[in-house]
Amino acid sequence: MKTSARPVMLGAAAVLSWSTVATAFKVALSLMDPFEMVFVAGATALAVFAVWMCVSRSWGELRRLPVRGWLRFAMLGLLAPVAYYLVLFKAYDYLPAQVAQPINYAWPILLAVMLAIFTRRPIPAAKYAGMAVSLAGVAVISLGGQAIGESLSIGGIALAALSALLWATYWIVNDSLKDTVSEVTALFLTFLFGMVYMSLGTIVHPMPHLSMPAILSGAYIGLFEMGIPFICFGLAIRTTDNPALINQMCYLSPFLSLFFISMILGETIVASTYIGLTLIVGGLVYNQYFAPRKATAR
Repeated sequence: MKTSARPVMLGAAAVLSWSTVATAFKVALSLMDPFEMVFVAGATALAVFAVWMCVSRSWGELRRLPVRGWLRFAMLGLLAPVAYYLVLFKAYDYLPAQVAQPINYAWPILLAVMLAIFTRRPIPAAKYAGMAVSLAGVAVISLGGQAIGESLSIGGIALAALSALLWATYWIVNDSLKDTVSEVTALFLTFLFGMVYMSLGTIVHPMPHLSMPAILSGAYIGLFEMGIPFICFGLAIRTTDNPALINQMCYLSPFLSLFFISMILGETIVASTYIGLTLIVGGLVYNQYFAPRKATAR
């Protein structure tokens, strides 16, 4: 099957953007706290989605959205950007980037388990093998603190795992809303409510006068973690004749991320990180492309 260059380029742009953000998180955390990061990044992403709403002429969808839809997006906005990114950024505050990023990347495992619980569809027996391999990778990375030269924060590891749970929950709720509005409108509404909550949060966490480097680092996260790559990836999936290829490209992101973490942050990437990340991604790839799709009858 021949795949046109445009979707591949859009997918590559999204993957490259996501590959840089673990490094950007640590840089931003040296300039401001997680709440301030979410506020600046969320406001930037909301502006991006507002512009895309104009480009795609999607504003009319807001008038047609029923009250129940608004309430569901209000709940989604509380999950992300608020809860998810506050927890994720706090995990990065406690952990080296090479540890926090792979643990968070294990969220598809939790998504599979949660879908099995909520939809009452048993997980195919073969997929337990892939899940076990990925979880073994999380364990290898979590136990690799001595190799990094420091004792890893148990609280940080718990927060990274919680961020994976929150992200899986976000996608379950988001999937229930996929037929109500277009993808860009869903993102706009999610971040609109998220910024309402963050603005209310300034009552108990007043925003200080941030330096220009802090604002720019937060804006970078809003552009290249929350905003532009979601638009690029969505366009790539919708316009390609080979969506499997676009999805497969995402598995490059955590490995490319290690390159930026090493080159920019100066973290020495230890063997346990490479081994653990390979196990995590290997288990996910196996379950996605090689494990049987249906549960074995009992």
